[in-house]
Amino acid sequence: MELDKELIEQFKVRVFEESYARIYKCLSLITDEQLWFSPNLNVPPIGNQILHLAGNARQWVVSGLGGREDVRQRDSEFENQAGIRKSELVFVLENLKQNINETFEDLQTEDFYRKHSIQGFDNSTTGVLIHVIEHFSYHTGQISMLTKILVNKPLGYYSEFELN
Repeated sequence: MELDKELIEQFKVRVFEESYARIYKCLSLITDEQLWFSPNLNVPPIGNQILHLAGNARQWVVSGLGGREDVRQRDSEFENQAGIRKSELVFVLENLKQNINETFEDLQTEDFYRKHSIQGFDNSTTGVLIHVIEHFSYHTGQISMLTKILVNKPLGYYSEFELN
């Protein structure tokens, strides 16, 4: 498999299969009210973290790689939006997935040699994809931790595997 296709496949595994599944598991365990819980002003609630993930990935992949208009309002991703329900955030994530997949369909091998300036950072296409994978992983861990605090039980991400 060509490296560019392998990288896109790994992106889909890490973000759409792993992180999305973990985020959806967390959402299934909490209430709409708990979605907006924060232990203090320095820890964004799960709802805000999901909005932030969607905004970041849309800016970096859909706009940055795909050339669509960048309409991100980063500060609003961290504002209290307690009126948004879990089902609406699932819609946001699924819409993001569709937009990213459409962007991937349009990418050509030569696009992997282009430089992109996003949020003031210069990156290759590979760098952009790694950034979004890492960013999703980081915030998915925070979402998982907040969920464990709220529900006081293990999340069982690997319960079907024998890891020893």
